[in-house]
Amino acid sequence: RRRSAPGLARLETVDAGGRRIDPTHRRRDERLPRYLWLIAFIALALAIARPQAVLPLPTRLESVILAVDVSGSMRATDLKPNRIAAAQEAAKAFIQDQPEHVRIGVVAVAGTAALTQSPTRNREELVAAIDRFQLQRGTALGAGLLIALVTMLPDSGIDTDAVMNGRAAQPALPDPLKKSAGEPFKPVPPGSNSQAAIVLLSDGQSNTGPEVLKIAELAAERGVRIFTVGMGTPEGITLSAEGWSMRVRLDEDVLKKVAAVTEGEYFRAANTKELSDIYRGLSRQLTFDKQQLTEITALFVGLAGLLMATAAVLSMARFGRIL
Repeated sequence: RRRSAPGLARLETVDAGGRRIDPTHRRRDERLPRYLWLIAFIALALAIARPQAVLPLPTRLESVILAVDVSGSMRATDLKPNRIAAAQEAAKAFIQDQPEHVRIGVVAVAGTAALTQSPTRNREELVAAIDRFQLQRGTALGAGLLIALVTMLPDSGIDTDAVMNGRAAQPALPDPLKKSAGEPFKPVPPGSNSQAAIVLLSDGQSNTGPEVLKIAELAAERGVRIFTVGMGTPEGITLSAEGWSMRVRLDEDVLKKVAAVTEGEYFRAANTKELSDIYRGLSRQLTFDKQQLTEITALFVGLAGLLMATAAVLSMARFGRIL
């Protein structure tokens, strides 16, 4: 500091560059670095507490099975041009949105279920499998979920023949677990398997094969999430073909229960646009797990370091010192 002239009531100082500074301005300029230092120390204090937050972090998803209803009710035209055509286009868009490393399989579900494309990273083969869909009579959603589950987890210990021999009207299915000489099967928390998921698209009207909720419980015990997409409306539409007619309605209850049991999520598509939006949103949801609790201590430490560096640079540039 120096006096600009003797006897002046007002002092003038110079900064590191030799520029004159009014004392009142100097006091205001000194506050900013001090405030930055104070906020930095607060951030460090919060970092000591090891804070956590729910962040949208990338998942380790490796495989997805698309189970698509190809029963006769998918001829309904409440989705344009009809349910099956809308489902095929949405499924193709979903496949293209998945990361390249994700393996995708396709299961067609009617009176019986069949694996039309084993899990692969080849998107052209998947699109071709979807184009080959042929509508058939009957809907065995339980069989479709079972085929998807054992395809995804071939070593899951599920006796497919024993389960398929069961009927939805029976109070319980035969024991689906194989007895092996190894360690007995131990259930895991529902939804804990972040590497695999099943996407079921249907109007929810299952009328044959294993009980749907029993298969959902098997998936839940192995941590596999099932995301269900309901097509159509609860009011339904009258469908006529080959001299017979019937009203096909969306059965939301079973689809909601399947999703809830496995910690998945249910979506309803009342029109073609909604179906496309659902598949785009579902693709993002599978790619990023928004339910993962993560420690964010490093974020607070980084913020504190940035504030300290900024305060030091401002103080050195203006006053030739750090503090």
